[in-house]
Amino acid sequence: MAKSNIEEVILFQIDRTSKVSKIHSQKEFDRKKLGITIDQWVLFKIIEESQPISQKELADKSKRDPASITRTLDILQRKALVLREPIPDNRRQYNIRLTDKGAAFVKEHMKMIDRHRKASVKGFSEKELETLKEMLLRIQTNMA
Repeated sequence: MAKSNIEEVILFQIDRTSKVSKIHSQKEFDRKKLGITIDQWVLFKIIEESQPISQKELADKSKRDPASITRTLDILQRKALVLREPIPDNRRQYNIRLTDKGAAFVKEHMKMIDRHRKASVKGFSEKELETLKEMLLRIQTNMA
């Protein structure tokens, strides 16, 4: 089943698709002067959906290393988009939440994000999307 041409390797195509998606979205973020990166948005959206969330849980959900999470949270906190709140009885960890400004930022830009998401799957049927999602989850399980 080994492929000799890198273009035929599914993991290469998945990685390439991810990069193309990030480049496309970052250009739009920059054009609209949002002032954040796609990676920052991903963490931001995970926080919005899961708050409060500990920094460790955020690293686990995003599959990013804790040091990278810390740097990104520092940036988002300086922009007054997130808060770090002490966890009772745990001096080493913090819960992360959106500020009111952060919540407004998400709300203001979700229509654009939804347009990007829809454009990325244009021409796919619901059945194809469900099959693709199942396949990608199976690859993630295989690689875990």
